[in-house]
Amino acid sequence: MRREEFKHCRRLVVKVGTSSITLPSGELNLEQIAKLVDELAAVHREGKEVLLVSSGAIGAGMGRLGLRSRPRTIPEKQACAAVGQGLLMQIYERFFSSHGITVGQVLLTRDDFAHRRRFLNARNTLLTLLEYRVVPIINENDTVAVEEIRLGDNDTLSALVASLINAELLLILSDVDGLYTGDPRRDPQARLISEVKELTPEIWALAGGPGSQVGSGGMLTKLEAARIAGRSGCTLVIARASLPGVIRRVLAGEEIGTVFFPREKLREKRRWLLFGAQVKGKIYVDAGAAKALREGGKSLLPSGIVGVEGNFEAGHAVSIVDPEGKEIARGLVNYSAAEVEQIKGCKTCEIEAVLGSRLYDEVVHRDNLVLQE
Repeated sequence: MRREEFKHCRRLVVKVGTSSITLPSGELNLEQIAKLVDELAAVHREGKEVLLVSSGAIGAGMGRLGLRSRPRTIPEKQACAAVGQGLLMQIYERFFSSHGITVGQVLLTRDDFAHRRRFLNARNTLLTLLEYRVVPIINENDTVAVEEIRLGDNDTLSALVASLINAELLLILSDVDGLYTGDPRRDPQARLISEVKELTPEIWALAGGPGSQVGSGGMLTKLEAARIAGRSGCTLVIARASLPGVIRRVLAGEEIGTVFFPREKLREKRRWLLFGAQVKGKIYVDAGAAKALREGGKSLLPSGIVGVEGNFEAGHAVSIVDPEGKEIARGLVNYSAAEVEQIKGCKTCEIEAVLGSRLYDEVVHRDNLVLQE
Protein backbone atom coordinates (compact mmCIF):
# COMPACT_ATOMS: atom_id res chain seq x y z
CA MET A 1 0.00 0.00 0.00
CA ARG A 2 1.01 3.56 -0.69
CA ARG A 3 0.26 6.11 2.01
CA GLU A 4 -2.85 7.32 0.21
CA GLU A 5 -4.19 3.75 0.30
CA PHE A 6 -3.95 3.37 4.08
CA LYS A 7 -7.53 4.61 4.44
CA HIS A 8 -8.73 1.49 2.62
CA CYS A 9 -7.13 -1.02 5.01
CA ARG A 10 -9.70 -3.20 6.78
CA ARG A 11 -7.60 -4.81 9.51
CA LEU A 12 -5.24 -2.73 11.64
CA VAL A 13 -2.90 -3.62 14.51
CA VAL A 14 -1.86 -0.74 16.76
CA LYS A 15 0.98 -1.14 19.24
CA VAL A 16 1.54 1.39 21.99
CA GLY A 17 4.70 1.43 24.08
CA THR A 18 5.04 1.74 27.84
CA SER A 19 6.51 5.22 27.78
CA SER A 20 3.59 6.45 25.66
CA ILE A 21 0.88 5.56 28.18
CA THR A 22 2.65 5.95 31.52
CA LEU A 23 3.98 8.89 33.47
CA PRO A 24 7.68 9.12 34.43
CA SER A 25 6.68 7.67 37.81
CA GLY A 26 5.38 4.54 36.07
CA GLU A 27 1.74 5.29 36.81
CA LEU A 28 -0.73 5.09 33.95
CA ASN A 29 -1.25 8.30 31.99
CA LEU A 30 -5.05 8.32 31.88
CA GLU A 31 -5.25 11.37 29.64
CA GLN A 32 -3.04 9.77 26.99
CA ILE A 33 -4.88 6.44 27.20
CA ALA A 34 -8.23 8.23 26.80
CA LYS A 35 -6.99 9.95 23.63
CA LEU A 36 -5.72 6.64 22.26
CA VAL A 37 -9.04 4.92 22.93
CA ASP A 38 -10.99 7.80 21.37
CA GLU A 39 -9.00 7.40 18.15
CA LEU A 40 -9.31 3.62 18.09
CA ALA A 41 -13.04 3.88 18.73
CA ALA A 42 -13.42 6.25 15.77
CA VAL A 43 -11.58 3.79 13.52
CA HIS A 44 -13.73 0.96 14.87
CA ARG A 45 -16.92 2.88 14.09
CA GLU A 46 -15.79 3.13 10.46
CA GLY A 47 -16.09 -0.65 10.25
CA LYS A 48 -12.39 -1.47 10.44
CA GLU A 49 -11.10 -4.39 12.50
CA VAL A 50 -8.80 -3.08 15.24
CA LEU A 51 -6.38 -4.95 17.49
CA LEU A 52 -4.40 -3.19 20.21
CA VAL A 53 -1.06 -4.50 21.46
CA SER A 54 -0.47 -2.57 24.65
CA SER A 55 2.59 -2.44 26.84
CA GLY A 56 2.36 -0.82 30.25
CA ALA A 57 1.46 -3.65 32.65
CA ILE A 58 4.87 -3.78 34.31
CA GLY A 59 5.06 0.02 34.37
CA ALA A 60 1.61 0.25 35.93
CA GLY A 61 2.57 -2.35 38.52
CA MET A 62 5.71 -0.39 39.31
CA GLY A 63 3.60 2.68 40.00
CA ARG A 64 1.14 0.83 42.24
CA LEU A 65 3.96 -0.89 44.14
CA GLY A 66 5.90 2.34 44.53
CA LEU A 67 9.01 1.18 42.66
CA ARG A 68 11.19 3.93 41.21
CA SER A 69 13.19 1.87 38.69
CA ARG A 70 12.31 -0.98 36.38
CA PRO A 71 12.76 -4.37 38.10
CA ARG A 72 15.53 -6.55 36.76
CA THR A 73 14.73 -10.08 37.91
CA ILE A 74 12.04 -12.23 36.30
CA PRO A 75 10.08 -12.71 39.58
CA GLU A 76 10.05 -8.95 40.21
CA LYS A 77 8.84 -8.24 36.67
CA GLN A 78 6.18 -10.93 36.98
CA ALA A 79 4.96 -9.47 40.27
CA CYS A 80 4.67 -6.02 38.69
CA ALA A 81 2.89 -7.49 35.67
CA ALA A 82 0.44 -9.39 37.89
CA VAL A 83 -0.51 -6.16 39.63
CA GLY A 84 -0.36 -3.92 36.57
CA GLN A 85 -2.19 -6.06 33.99
CA GLY A 86 -5.44 -5.86 35.92
CA LEU A 87 -5.07 -2.11 36.33
CA LEU A 88 -4.37 -1.68 32.62
CA MET A 89 -7.38 -3.74 31.51
CA GLN A 90 -9.63 -1.99 33.99
CA ILE A 91 -8.78 1.36 32.41
CA TYR A 92 -9.17 0.10 28.83
CA GLU A 93 -12.51 -1.54 29.67
CA ARG A 94 -13.83 1.67 31.18
CA PHE A 95 -12.71 3.91 28.32
CA PHE A 96 -13.82 1.60 25.50
CA SER A 97 -17.19 0.86 27.13
CA SER A 98 -17.95 4.59 27.07
CA HIS A 99 -17.93 4.20 23.27
CA GLY A 100 -20.10 1.07 23.40
CA ILE A 101 -17.15 -1.16 22.45
CA THR A 102 -16.37 -4.50 24.09
CA VAL A 103 -12.75 -5.43 24.68
CA GLY A 104 -11.12 -8.81 25.26
CA GLN A 105 -7.80 -9.55 26.94
CA VAL A 106 -5.38 -11.87 25.12
CA LEU A 107 -2.07 -12.74 26.79
CA LEU A 108 0.52 -14.56 24.69
CA THR A 109 4.02 -16.01 25.01
CA ARG A 110 6.47 -17.30 22.42
CA ASP A 111 5.11 -20.82 23.00
CA ASP A 112 1.78 -19.69 21.54
CA PHE A 113 3.58 -19.01 18.27
CA ALA A 114 6.13 -21.84 18.45
CA HIS A 115 3.68 -24.74 18.76
CA ARG A 116 1.61 -25.18 15.63
CA ARG A 117 -1.64 -26.13 17.36
CA ARG A 118 -1.43 -23.24 19.82
CA PHE A 119 -0.55 -20.93 16.95
CA LEU A 120 -3.71 -21.92 15.10
CA ASN A 121 -5.80 -21.66 18.28
CA ALA A 122 -4.51 -18.14 18.93
CA ARG A 123 -5.35 -17.12 15.38
CA ASN A 124 -8.84 -18.60 15.56
CA THR A 125 -9.50 -16.86 18.88
CA LEU A 126 -8.43 -13.46 17.56
CA LEU A 127 -10.42 -13.84 14.34
CA THR A 128 -13.52 -14.86 16.29
CA LEU A 129 -13.19 -11.81 18.55
CA LEU A 130 -13.02 -9.63 15.44
CA GLU A 131 -16.15 -11.28 14.06
CA TYR A 132 -17.94 -10.27 17.26
CA ARG A 133 -16.66 -6.69 16.80
CA VAL A 134 -14.55 -7.00 19.94
CA VAL A 135 -11.28 -5.06 20.21
CA PRO A 136 -8.62 -7.56 21.38
CA ILE A 137 -6.12 -6.01 23.80
CA ILE A 138 -2.97 -8.07 23.58
CA ASN A 139 0.11 -8.22 25.76
CA GLU A 140 2.84 -10.69 26.56
CA ASN A 141 1.91 -12.94 29.45
CA ASP A 142 4.67 -11.62 31.69
CA THR A 143 3.23 -13.20 34.83
CA VAL A 144 4.09 -16.73 33.70
CA ALA A 145 6.71 -16.33 30.95
CA VAL A 146 10.22 -17.48 31.72
CA GLU A 147 13.26 -16.40 29.75
CA GLU A 148 13.05 -19.35 27.38
CA ILE A 149 9.52 -18.50 26.19
CA ARG A 150 9.58 -14.71 26.43
CA LEU A 151 9.23 -12.60 23.33
CA GLY A 152 10.89 -9.81 25.28
CA ASP A 153 9.25 -6.81 23.63
CA ASN A 154 5.86 -5.87 22.26
CA ASP A 155 7.25 -4.55 18.97
CA THR A 156 8.02 -8.14 18.00
CA LEU A 157 4.73 -9.34 19.50
CA SER A 158 2.73 -6.82 17.48
CA ALA A 159 4.41 -7.93 14.24
CA LEU A 160 3.76 -11.59 15.04
CA VAL A 161 0.11 -10.77 15.74
CA ALA A 162 -0.14 -8.81 12.47
CA SER A 163 1.32 -11.80 10.62
CA LEU A 164 -0.91 -14.22 12.52
CA ILE A 165 -4.17 -12.56 11.44
CA ASN A 166 -3.03 -11.19 8.05
CA ALA A 167 -3.32 -7.52 9.01
CA GLU A 168 -2.77 -5.01 6.26
CA LEU A 169 -1.26 -2.30 8.45
CA LEU A 170 0.75 -2.29 11.68
CA LEU A 171 1.11 1.05 13.45
CA ILE A 172 3.75 1.21 16.19
CA LEU A 173 3.18 4.24 18.41
CA SER A 174 6.30 5.23 20.31
CA ASP A 175 8.09 8.14 21.96
CA VAL A 176 10.02 8.82 18.74
CA ASP A 177 8.86 10.25 15.41
CA GLY A 178 10.25 7.34 13.41
CA LEU A 179 13.62 6.19 12.06
CA TYR A 180 16.28 8.87 11.78
CA THR A 181 19.58 9.00 9.94
CA GLY A 182 21.20 9.56 13.35
CA ASP A 183 20.29 10.09 16.99
CA PRO A 184 18.23 13.33 16.93
CA ARG A 185 19.00 13.87 20.63
CA ARG A 186 22.70 14.20 19.83
CA ASP A 187 22.93 14.94 16.13
CA PRO A 188 21.26 18.19 15.00
CA GLN A 189 21.76 17.10 11.37
CA ALA A 190 19.77 13.89 11.84
CA ARG A 191 16.72 13.75 9.59
CA LEU A 192 13.61 11.61 9.66
CA ILE A 193 13.46 8.86 7.05
CA SER A 194 9.97 8.95 5.57
CA GLU A 195 9.97 5.63 3.72
CA VAL A 196 11.97 2.41 3.85
CA LYS A 197 11.52 -0.01 0.95
CA GLU A 198 14.25 -2.46 1.93
CA LEU A 199 15.96 -3.34 5.21
CA THR A 200 19.53 -2.91 4.00
CA PRO A 201 22.60 -3.26 6.25
CA GLU A 202 22.75 0.55 6.29
CA ILE A 203 19.21 0.72 7.71
CA TRP A 204 20.01 -1.87 10.39
CA ALA A 205 23.10 0.14 11.33
CA LEU A 206 20.87 3.09 12.25
CA ALA A 207 19.15 1.16 15.05
CA GLY A 208 20.07 2.22 18.57
CA GLY A 209 19.50 0.69 21.99
CA PRO A 210 16.50 0.97 24.30
CA GLY A 211 15.36 4.56 24.74
CA SER A 212 13.48 4.81 28.04
CA GLN A 213 13.76 3.58 31.58
CA VAL A 214 10.38 1.83 31.71
CA GLY A 215 10.17 0.25 28.24
CA SER A 216 12.05 -2.75 26.89
CA GLY A 217 12.20 -1.91 23.20
CA GLY A 218 14.26 0.33 20.97
CA MET A 219 14.68 1.00 17.27
CA LEU A 220 16.33 -2.39 16.82
CA THR A 221 13.17 -4.20 17.93
CA LYS A 222 11.11 -1.99 15.63
CA LEU A 223 13.27 -2.96 12.67
CA GLU A 224 12.84 -6.60 13.63
CA ALA A 225 9.08 -5.96 13.66
CA ALA A 226 9.41 -4.40 10.20
CA ARG A 227 11.25 -7.52 9.00
CA ILE A 228 8.46 -9.80 10.23
CA ALA A 229 5.70 -7.57 8.91
CA GLY A 230 7.48 -7.07 5.60
CA ARG A 231 7.60 -10.78 4.83
CA SER A 232 3.96 -11.14 5.89
CA GLY A 233 2.66 -8.61 3.35
CA CYS A 234 1.96 -6.05 6.06
CA THR A 235 2.94 -2.37 5.92
CA LEU A 236 4.45 -0.99 9.14
CA VAL A 237 4.44 2.63 10.32
CA ILE A 238 6.40 4.03 13.27
CA ALA A 239 5.02 7.32 14.59
CA ARG A 240 5.02 9.40 17.77
CA ALA A 241 2.16 8.44 20.10
CA SER A 242 1.76 11.97 21.51
CA LEU A 243 1.15 13.49 18.07
CA PRO A 244 -2.46 14.80 18.05
CA GLY A 245 -4.75 12.58 16.01
CA VAL A 246 -1.84 10.33 15.03
CA ILE A 247 -3.91 7.26 14.07
CA ARG A 248 -6.42 9.25 12.03
CA ARG A 249 -3.62 11.15 10.30
CA VAL A 250 -1.65 8.02 9.43
CA LEU A 251 -4.77 6.40 7.97
CA ALA A 252 -5.47 9.60 6.03
CA GLY A 253 -2.08 9.24 4.32
CA GLU A 254 -0.28 12.16 5.96
CA GLU A 255 3.51 11.99 5.70
CA ILE A 256 4.24 11.47 9.37
CA GLY A 257 6.47 8.83 10.86
CA THR A 258 8.41 6.21 8.92
CA VAL A 259 6.71 3.72 6.61
CA PHE A 260 8.25 0.29 6.01
CA PHE A 261 6.79 -1.25 2.88
CA PRO A 262 6.49 -5.05 2.51
CA ARG A 263 8.49 -6.81 -0.16
CA GLU A 264 6.57 -10.09 -0.30
CA LYS A 265 3.91 -12.15 1.41
CA LEU A 266 5.05 -15.60 2.41
CA ARG A 267 2.50 -18.35 2.71
CA GLU A 268 1.11 -18.72 6.21
CA LYS A 269 3.00 -21.94 6.98
CA ARG A 270 6.30 -20.42 5.86
CA ARG A 271 5.68 -17.37 8.06
CA TRP A 272 5.09 -19.63 11.03
CA LEU A 273 8.23 -21.58 10.26
CA LEU A 274 10.37 -18.45 9.93
CA PHE A 275 9.03 -16.38 12.82
CA GLY A 276 7.13 -18.68 15.14
CA ALA A 277 8.54 -22.20 15.20
CA GLN A 278 11.11 -22.90 17.89
CA VAL A 279 14.45 -23.89 16.37
CA LYS A 280 15.78 -27.09 17.95
CA GLY A 281 19.15 -27.33 16.24
CA LYS A 282 21.43 -26.43 13.35
CA ILE A 283 22.47 -28.17 10.16
CA TYR A 284 25.68 -26.94 8.54
CA VAL A 285 25.97 -27.22 4.76
CA ASP A 286 28.74 -26.81 2.21
CA ALA A 287 28.94 -24.02 -0.36
CA GLY A 288 27.29 -26.09 -3.10
CA ALA A 289 24.26 -26.91 -0.98
CA ALA A 290 24.00 -23.31 0.19
CA LYS A 291 23.96 -22.10 -3.41
CA ALA A 292 21.37 -24.70 -4.42
CA LEU A 293 19.08 -23.61 -1.58
CA ARG A 294 19.55 -19.88 -2.19
CA GLU A 295 19.33 -19.85 -5.96
CA GLY A 296 17.69 -23.04 -7.09
CA GLY A 297 14.82 -23.53 -4.66
CA LYS A 298 16.09 -27.04 -3.98
CA SER A 299 15.49 -29.42 -1.09
CA LEU A 300 18.32 -30.13 1.34
CA LEU A 301 19.91 -33.49 0.58
CA PRO A 302 22.32 -35.34 2.89
CA SER A 303 25.19 -34.99 0.43
CA GLY A 304 25.51 -31.27 1.12
CA ILE A 305 25.53 -31.55 4.92
CA VAL A 306 28.83 -31.20 6.77
CA GLY A 307 27.76 -30.86 10.40
CA VAL A 308 24.93 -31.15 12.92
CA GLU A 309 24.27 -29.32 16.17
CA GLY A 310 21.51 -29.87 18.71
CA ASN A 311 19.26 -32.74 19.74
CA PHE A 312 16.29 -32.47 17.40
CA GLU A 313 13.81 -35.10 16.27
CA ALA A 314 12.06 -35.61 12.94
CA GLY A 315 9.48 -32.85 12.43
CA HIS A 316 11.37 -30.25 14.46
CA ALA A 317 12.42 -26.90 13.05
CA VAL A 318 16.13 -26.46 12.36
CA SER A 319 18.37 -23.66 11.22
CA ILE A 320 20.43 -24.25 8.07
CA VAL A 321 23.84 -22.57 8.19
CA ASP A 322 26.30 -21.86 5.35
CA PRO A 323 30.13 -22.21 5.51
CA GLU A 324 30.45 -18.58 6.73
CA GLY A 325 28.26 -19.34 9.75
CA LYS A 326 25.26 -17.40 8.41
CA GLU A 327 21.75 -18.79 8.76
CA ILE A 328 20.38 -19.06 5.25
CA ALA A 329 17.13 -20.94 5.88
CA ARG A 330 14.87 -22.70 8.34
CA GLY A 331 13.05 -25.93 7.75
CA LEU A 332 11.21 -28.90 9.20
CA VAL A 333 13.62 -31.81 9.26
CA ASN A 334 12.70 -35.34 8.16
CA TYR A 335 15.32 -37.08 10.30
CA SER A 336 16.60 -36.82 13.86
CA ALA A 337 19.93 -35.21 14.73
CA ALA A 338 21.49 -38.63 15.29
CA GLU A 339 20.28 -39.85 11.90
CA VAL A 340 21.44 -36.71 10.09
CA GLU A 341 24.85 -37.14 11.73
CA GLN A 342 25.02 -40.64 10.28
CA ILE A 343 23.95 -39.77 6.73
CA LYS A 344 25.68 -36.40 6.33
CA GLY A 345 27.74 -36.34 3.13
CA CYS A 346 25.98 -39.44 1.78
CA LYS A 347 24.14 -39.74 -1.50
CA THR A 348 20.40 -40.27 -1.34
CA CYS A 349 20.77 -43.85 -2.56
CA GLU A 350 23.02 -44.61 0.43
CA ILE A 351 20.51 -43.61 3.14
CA GLU A 352 18.91 -47.05 3.43
CA ALA A 353 22.27 -48.80 3.74
CA VAL A 354 23.29 -46.47 6.58
CA LEU A 355 20.02 -46.22 8.51
CA GLY A 356 18.35 -49.51 7.57
CA SER A 357 15.47 -47.70 5.86
CA ARG A 358 14.84 -44.67 3.69
CA LEU A 359 11.66 -42.84 4.60
CA TYR A 360 12.65 -39.68 2.74
CA ASP A 361 15.15 -38.70 0.08
CA GLU A 362 15.45 -35.20 1.52
CA VAL A 363 16.65 -34.15 4.95
CA VAL A 364 14.52 -31.00 4.54
CA HIS A 365 12.01 -30.87 1.69
CA ARG A 366 11.72 -27.56 -0.16
CA ASP A 367 8.00 -27.36 0.72
CA ASN A 368 9.00 -27.27 4.40
CA LEU A 369 11.85 -24.79 3.97
CA VAL A 370 11.95 -21.00 3.93
CA LEU A 371 14.93 -18.82 3.06
CA GLN A 372 16.18 -15.95 5.16
CA GLU A 373 16.52 -12.63 3.38
